[in-house]
Amino acid sequence: MKRVLSLLSALIIALPFLGTFRAEAVNFPLNTSIMSESAVLLNLDTNTVIHQKNSDRRQAPGPLVNIMTAVVCLENCKNLSQQVTIDEEVYDYLYNTQYPEDLRTGFIVDGDVLSINDLLYAMMLTSSYEAAETIAYTIGDKSASKFVEMMNEKAAELGLMDTNFTNATGVYDKEQYTTADDLAKLTVYALGVPGFEKIATTYTYTPSIPNAKNHPDQEEWYWTHSNVMMEPDGDYNFSGAKGIKTANLEVAGRNSVIMASRDGNKYLSVLLKSPLNDERGEITFYHITDAMTLFKWAFNHFSYQVILADTAEVGELPVELAEGNDYVLVRPKEEFTLLWYDGVDISTISRDKVVWYKNTLQAPVAKGQPLGTVTLEYSGEELGTVEIVAVNNVERSTSKYNIYAAKMFTKSRWFHKALLISFLLCAIYIILCIYSYIVFKSKSKPMKPIYAVPKVDDKARRRRGLPPEDEE
Repeated sequence: MKRVLSLLSALIIALPFLGTFRAEAVNFPLNTSIMSESAVLLNLDTNTVIHQKNSDRRQAPGPLVNIMTAVVCLENCKNLSQQVTIDEEVYDYLYNTQYPEDLRTGFIVDGDVLSINDLLYAMMLTSSYEAAETIAYTIGDKSASKFVEMMNEKAAELGLMDTNFTNATGVYDKEQYTTADDLAKLTVYALGVPGFEKIATTYTYTPSIPNAKNHPDQEEWYWTHSNVMMEPDGDYNFSGAKGIKTANLEVAGRNSVIMASRDGNKYLSVLLKSPLNDERGEITFYHITDAMTLFKWAFNHFSYQVILADTAEVGELPVELAEGNDYVLVRPKEEFTLLWYDGVDISTISRDKVVWYKNTLQAPVAKGQPLGTVTLEYSGEELGTVEIVAVNNVERSTSKYNIYAAKMFTKSRWFHKALLISFLLCAIYIILCIYSYIVFKSKSKPMKPIYAVPKVDDKARRRRGLPPEDEE
């Protein structure tokens, strides 16, 4: 339960920037087949996948897991100069693994003293199991298992949903798996970790500590990158190729993650499960030749092209109350440029998916006013979305507007409110009139006789010379 909670926490923390590792994909047809079972070719400049093959199929990564080992180490080691004394007991259990022939050594022996930085170079260049397990043991606070938990937590944080790690060395385990998609995401992230690219793309490295006792011939003790595409005069040399990692597994074939750049363009190839031998049973390196095929194809056939010019008319929208034409033409707000394959005609790109901010407009409309968006698609895959704007001004017709205003007034809520208020005022007026009439009628009725002559007291009668009232 604790592990689940920690993974959830890591995912929540990573949500704001997971989009960074998401690559747009446009799967262009490759003109030459490749032997690897899974593949991804990613343009690193635009973070665009231009070719993929079974990219979501789970495969055994082998020593490609060292990419994650390096990431976790670099992000959790405070001092890369920290010296570590090699203890063979940390990794001697690997000698009894099911496939010992998969182990790759950096010729590191018991008692050697190396820095963490040295161990990272040994691991990334040669897939040294001694270096990888020592790193895991050291950074995991003397627990390789704890380090593997850190690897899986990082995988969850990066959204690598089809990846699971069981060890830091890459030794085969059926529960250790990943995909070409996940490895591409991981590598893109790793290239942004300080120090990783320098380590992973170095061709040769000499340990910073001589260890003369165990390695008396210092000129012979250095590490060379296993990527033969970097070999200056080798048969597989490819100009512009760098690192990053190669791997071999007896049970799962050869794998590679390689970067190459030419003419300002940079690509990353991920190849998994290429055969160890050809049909005649001879040893072959399809994980290298496939990478060369992909890179040559990309460098020779891809360039940045204008997919949608900012002068292209992409539709029109009705405009009410307009002076003259009752519509406005629209065009892209800005030019849309994309890395594109010269084997596919740009005219095959669909621009039919237009979404208007409003279905109709009322004049006036200003030139450049945003009116909606157009989404470009190729073979059902979305290339991008561009905002569209008015091509020209559309003036308002005064006569049309006056007629419209008159019609709309009778339908407006203010008109209805005015009617209601008028009705209420009329009702109040009628009620007041009725009330006033009733009051008036009541005041105009004849008075009773007793009240017709006012009563005069006896004193007043005597002053007037009249006898008292009771004597009359």
